[in-house]
Amino acid sequence: MRHNRIIHDERLYTFRQFEEDLFTLQATYPQFALNTIGHSIMGRPIYEVVIGNGDQHIHINGSFHAHESITTNVIMRFINDYLHALSTNEPIRGHNMHHYFNEITLSIVPMVNPDGVDLLNNGLPENERFRELVLDINNQSTNFDQWKANIRGVDLNNQFPANWELEQQRKPKQPSPRDFPGYGPLTEPEALAIYDLTLIKGFDRVLALHTQGEIIFWGYEGLEPPISRDIAQEYSRVSGYRPIQYVDSHAGYKDWFIQDFRRPGFTLELGQGVNPLPITDLDEMYEETLGIFLANIYV
Repeated sequence: MRHNRIIHDERLYTFRQFEEDLFTLQATYPQFALNTIGHSIMGRPIYEVVIGNGDQHIHINGSFHAHESITTNVIMRFINDYLHALSTNEPIRGHNMHHYFNEITLSIVPMVNPDGVDLLNNGLPENERFRELVLDINNQSTNFDQWKANIRGVDLNNQFPANWELEQQRKPKQPSPRDFPGYGPLTEPEALAIYDLTLIKGFDRVLALHTQGEIIFWGYEGLEPPISRDIAQEYSRVSGYRPIQYVDSHAGYKDWFIQDFRRPGFTLELGQGVNPLPITDLDEMYEETLGIFLANIYV
């Protein structure tokens, strides 16, 4: 479906290009709603794409971590392909996407951390205050390749109230390019936006896209429902990714969702290599993840 894509996913996204692509999709296809669920530290909108009329409500997000922004490319490619299939009545891998549309309501936040992503892919902020802040956090280095955090050095996937205190004890105690969980849970507007969206919509299932490892994390503290195992096994079958039930990690979005909702939640670690993964990995990564996206219709 490459020739039918109207997005510019051939390079890692800056926020501006991401936003332009969203607006282009909105102008071209009438089948989706575009909502703003919050704003980043620097005031950038955090966008939610909603597609479908189904009773099953599934949430997908990407770019919690700045140096994992290729997950936004994967998500945007799926949105483009899905909308094109709906408008032309073409199947994707044999799946009738109108059936998908009528069975599933998708909530998609392609870029949770727009400030962090822009730092990596567009360079230092023009705003002098934030420019000085990130240089101070990064020990004056202008190499931000290992930057996971939001613009003020908080790891957004260590921000959720699921044994946050355990992460706080063993992670950095001050703003850092990676792993600092903040001075408390949900202090950062980006994490709070996802938290509030989830509370309001009460999703049946959530998928958080990260890189790397080709792994599906699907459990948390024994609180996940039995169906989660079956879903993880099907995701594994269609992607080749390895399902892992437990890992010694807390305070992530998936962890909190399973803990508070007792519904299936998944962290997908896309691709292999060292973050940030190169854009040349996108085609293979997309094909693997596409199977997981489509599997939601029958598992």
